[in-house]
This record gives sequence, structure tokens and C-alpha cells, in this order.
Amino acid sequence: MRNRIIVFLRSQAVLCIAFACACVSLVAAGDVSQVPGYIDWRVIALLFCLMAAVAGLQKSGLMGHVARGLVRGRHSQRAVCFMLVMLPFFASMLVTNDVALITFVPLATLALEAAGWHDRLAYVIVLQAVAANLGGMVTPVGNPQNLFIFTTYGLSAADFAAALAPFGLLALAMTGLACLRCSREVSDVRIKRVDDPVDRKRVALHGALFAVGLLAVLRILPWQAALALVAAALLAFDRQIFRRVDYGLLATFVCFFVFSGNMAHLPALGEWLSGLMASHPMLTSLLASQVVSNVPASVLLAGFTQNWHSLLIGVDLGGLGTPIASLASLIALKLYLYAPGASTGAFMKVFALVNALFLAAMVGLYAVLYVL
Repeated sequence: MRNRIIVFLRSQAVLCIAFACACVSLVAAGDVSQVPGYIDWRVIALLFCLMAAVAGLQKSGLMGHVARGLVRGRHSQRAVCFMLVMLPFFASMLVTNDVALITFVPLATLALEAAGWHDRLAYVIVLQAVAANLGGMVTPVGNPQNLFIFTTYGLSAADFAAALAPFGLLALAMTGLACLRCSREVSDVRIKRVDDPVDRKRVALHGALFAVGLLAVLRILPWQAALALVAAALLAFDRQIFRRVDYGLLATFVCFFVFSGNMAHLPALGEWLSGLMASHPMLTSLLASQVVSNVPASVLLAGFTQNWHSLLIGVDLGGLGTPIASLASLIALKLYLYAPGASTGAFMKVFALVNALFLAAMVGLYAVLYVL
């Protein structure tokens, strides 16, 4: 029992912190009756719909099948690195940064080991983590905090894209240039074929459900109707997917909704956070992400500002930096450690350098666009 508790605390550390914060805030605010009103059920429902559809697409084998086909064969190290990094960059725009890394980091391990390039593994996986975080930031469904901000502030797709497009283009250029550090050495990448074929029925079902989720995100379809459609389709055709939804993330959002709502009713703290978000919104959002991760930071700080633009840029760029700034980075590290000869120290050394360079460039671009 004790071991199970320890495993849970380690695997759901952010949820545990969020729950503790919610409980403390309830004691401080002392008004439990207001709690249901603090929770944005639309965000929770849309996250569930999209996560269920993406989990189904992942289980169908489609993404892995396509990725293996691209990487397999005789290629240069530079070309393999480029493919392995660009796969999560573009995939994260639709299937979220977490899912992109869960899918493509193991592929990187297989491909580089098969080609005899184990010494490049830490570097490539760090680039994959950076690529997934920065690629996912350019769409409303790429990162969980994006969906929250897009929904909470009622943004249009055009406004959202305009805010983040310059950073997405810089990220694409920088990740491409970073791949040039790999050599031109050529080798055969021999990845075993997977016996299980792509489940076409599952692709069709969850592709349709993903479209339903997008329609709800864009407010073309009511979120209640989307939730009902997705739940009914899963019950009728693919009940296994209910177990693959990240309920820990949903619970984390609920806890931070409660925490944020209660904190807004504490005058001293509310004034302090409102002051920070009024004077330095982007910097406050970015720094808060380094400490509590960018998803909780977005939920907490949204209650104290109407400046969605700076909040959005701050929490998305805030995914760079420390390992806990984005949960996707922790996923990449965890998957890397399964590889033979993996070294936490080697990974963190590369991680710190690459994240510092990318973060400095992104903040520099922000300064050029909005400060100077």
C-alpha cells in the first residue's frame, strides 16, 4: 500500500500539489458554496473530448506506422534527426505535445540504436521535447493551456494564430538549424515492422470524434452536444478508450479552477497577483510556469488579468526552461531513461543548454515585437 502511494505521488505530483492548493484555499476563503461556479466545465468537457479522440488515434497505430515508414531505410544522421524532431513539432499541433512525445520518443530510441548513433540520443530527445512544446503552442489544441486560454477569453482562431505565428516560425527555423549539428554520416535504420496493421475503423471513428471536438472548440457545435456525441460513440464502439483518457490532467484543472476562484476572493493575494499581471504580464506568466508548470500557471493567472495576449505568450514560452515548466518535458525525460545506457546527468546537461538558448531567442523576439 505504501509503495502504491509513493508511485501515485511521483506520477501525479502536479495533481497532488493542485489538490493541496485547492484544499488550503478552501480553508482560507471559507465559502464552499461558490466552488461549482469556479469550475469552467466547458474547458473540462472539451479536454475530455479531444483527449479521447487523440487516444483513439494513437491506439489505432496510425501515427507510429507513418513515422516508422519515414525513418526506416538508409539515411544520414542529420536527415534522421530532422525527421525525428519535425514529427513531434507538427504532430503536436493536432494531438498535443504530450501525445506527440509518447509516440515519437520511443521511435527515436529505436531508430538511433538501430543505426548505431546512441551518442546522439539525449540531444535528439531534448530537441523533440522542445519541438513538441513549441510546435504545440501555435494551435488552440496543441497544448492544454492553449485550449483553456482560447476558451476562457473567447478568442478567434485568427487572433490566436496572429499572436503566436512569429514564435512558431522562429521555433521551426531554430529546430531545423539545431538538427544540422548532427553529422552527415550515413547508416541503415532497421526498425522491425509491427505485425499489427493500422486499425482503419478506429482511425475513422476517432478522426470523426476529433472533428467534433474541433467544431466545439471553434464554437460551431455546443460543447454539451460534443460531449454527448463523444461519450455515446465511445460507449457504443470503443469503450477501451475511456481508460486511456488522462483524468489526472482533468482533475488538475478542476483543482486549480477552485484554487484560482478562492484566491480571487482573498484581497491581499488578489491585489498582489493583479498588480504583477498589470505591470509585467508576460514575464510573470513565464516565471510562474518555471515553478508550477505552464498549465497550472495559466489557470491561476487568468483570474487576475484580461490581457490574454501576454498571458498566452508567457505560458507557452514558459514551457521552455526548467524540466517542470512543461509536463511534456518530464515525459521526454522519463521515456529517455528507458533506453540502454541512459544518463540523467547527460540529458539534463543538454536540456539546460538547449532550453536556455531557445528561451533566450524567444524572449528576444518578444522584446523586438512588443517592447523595443
